[in-house]
Amino acid sequence: MRFCRFFADPIHPGDARLTADASRLGVVRGDGIHDVTAVLDALPALRWPFPREDQVIANFATLRPRMEDLADKSPAIPLAKVRLLSPVANPNKILLGVANYPEHVAATKKQPREHGMFIKATSALVGASEGVELRNTERLTVHETELAIIIGKKGTNIPKERAFDYILGYSIGMDITMRGDETPSYNKSFDTFGVLGPWVVTREEITQPNNLDIRLWLNGELRQDETTSRMVLDVPSMIEFASSVMTLYPGDIFMTGNPKGASRIAPGDMMLAEIESIGRMEVAVRAEKKS
Repeated sequence: MRFCRFFADPIHPGDARLTADASRLGVVRGDGIHDVTAVLDALPALRWPFPREDQVIANFATLRPRMEDLADKSPAIPLAKVRLLSPVANPNKILLGVANYPEHVAATKKQPREHGMFIKATSALVGASEGVELRNTERLTVHETELAIIIGKKGTNIPKERAFDYILGYSIGMDITMRGDETPSYNKSFDTFGVLGPWVVTREEITQPNNLDIRLWLNGELRQDETTSRMVLDVPSMIEFASSVMTLYPGDIFMTGNPKGASRIAPGDMMLAEIESIGRMEVAVRAEKKS
């Protein structure tokens, strides 16, 4: 299954109506989206303190049959007529792999486990149609395109042999980063610097996540062209590594590391990211509107 969050009206990036209350849940089939938002009525009622996990992801196994049924009965909305939001609404955390391709190991002279992990603020999370907004246009800011893992159930100290049991699916992640001497979590956590989309592809549809082609075009020019088979830590090893430190919750996002080819982005640019078996998404870059 492929599922997404979307807004059905033609709106502009940054529009105030792009809120959780206005978003819809959809099942993606071909070039159409089937609105299955009614399934959200089946989510459990919550009281404070709220759970740490994303509720759709945490209850996905229960919701899925009803989502399939609603998709069968609802008309398809053309993808071209919607605005795609992050398919995960409420991650507990966004984790980022470090130096996970051979070129970065050679440059830093450290293996990924020696670096640890970066953490990006969840407030940075947006969908493809919301775009990337640059607050400091004079600073060097780059695109980083990565396979994103969506955690499906709670776990800690997960051995890599069981790692796939904890994965709901995969998406395209863009870890936008402002270069500089500040801490990485600061440089990576500006609003809109965590793009996820265009949808989540559930685990059973991608049997070889460690062998997927990744590409990114900037204004039509190919800048990144890589395969996940060259990752130093593969997908299950990353789950094992992260869960050795912290509990993973349904909806957590793990971006698996940036391939070579990251380059500067500026207002007016258009990025096109593609990962084999997932799809592609266009992401526009704009300058922050000063009040």
